[in-house]
Amino acid sequence: MEKEIYSHSKLWLFENCPEAYKIKYIDKKFPELPKSIEAFLGGMVHKSLEWLYREVKEEKEVNMDDLMKNFANNWISNFSHDLRINWGKSEDYFNKGIKFLIDYYQKNKPFNDNTIEIEKKILFNLDEGAEYKIRGYIDRIVLNENGEYEVHDYKTNDFMKTQEEVDADRQLAFYHLGINELFGQQAKIKLIWHFLAHNKTIVSRRSQEQLEQLKKETLELIKKIENTIEWPACGKRYCDWCTYKRTNRIENY
Repeated sequence: MEKEIYSHSKLWLFENCPEAYKIKYIDKKFPELPKSIEAFLGGMVHKSLEWLYREVKEEKEVNMDDLMKNFANNWISNFSHDLRINWGKSEDYFNKGIKFLIDYYQKNKPFNDNTIEIEKKILFNLDEGAEYKIRGYIDRIVLNENGEYEVHDYKTNDFMKTQEEVDADRQLAFYHLGINELFGQQAKIKLIWHFLAHNKTIVSRRSQEQLEQLKKETLELIKKIENTIEWPACGKRYCDWCTYKRTNRIENY
């Protein structure tokens, strides 16, 4: 039997709410939930930055007005009135996106950093028998002048992580392992998170010892998932306000 492919987000869901994990990945009955305005904003910003770098790779000049127009067109074309907005108005989030992109453009122009991959899918084995795999997507990969592969990932949420939190982040370490799969075990790798709401970046690296420990811990987590027979709700402070539960109550009212 072919083993299931895991991802950082899938593992995160089990760690945070086994009940939601079971409904989504085992029962496969998780309903289509309204997308949040925050997730929509993140998607549209990513879409415009992807377009920017694809244009640059084709040696096309992109000015700031072009980038703003691309974002506005994406927003209008994809906007839905079903989006879940808990605070503020949609215009507030649109303006946030504009500010993120203006700040990013001014800080990083002329974008001649030798980007070699955009929205690159990664898939790598956790074990020698290739039974367990991790899948993910890297926003952008750069081969810099020092021969290092840089992983660039964009974050649009308001929360700014500390250096310690970034250095311990599993998702970034998965990206490192994915780059190893693409370019070899000897590849020098630099992990960069762009916190667009703060116009700041944090750089992180992983040692081989850290990566081996991560593989071990991830395999243990997957085996725990596979052996789980009880799937409790998270029971956290806001459990009753879970989007899934609220939607389910409304549908069954």
